[in-house]
Amino acid sequence: MLTNEAKKQILRSILETIECISDKQYQKRIWIQGEGPEVDDFDETCCNFFGDGDPLLENYKDFGLTEFQYLLLKEFRDKFRDFSDHYYHPDEFIDSPEWERIMNLAKDVLKAFEYKKN
Repeated sequence: MLTNEAKKQILRSILETIECISDKQYQKRIWIQGEGPEVDDFDETCCNFFGDGDPLLENYKDFGLTEFQYLLLKEFRDKFRDFSDHYYHPDEFIDSPEWERIMNLAKDVLKAFEYKKN
């Protein structure tokens, strides 16, 4: 059984990952150009999101998500999974309409959770 603090940390981690997915400047700087100070890539972002996101969605009520937040996060997860199953190299998709839709959906999720970068 997870403590409330552990649940908050998992949710915070997921939202931080979604923030990276919503931010094209970050993606170009970190994923493509490899500039710091962050160390990240698309594959790691996918692993982080699905590693924490899938268990959270399976137990969303335990994490205090509203039905709306759950449905939006689930939609994002499903579309992001489909996208990440077909695209691997950010420099090939970063300016695509498909990626733009993923980024916009990520922004919608952040808004639903009233997430603000610290």
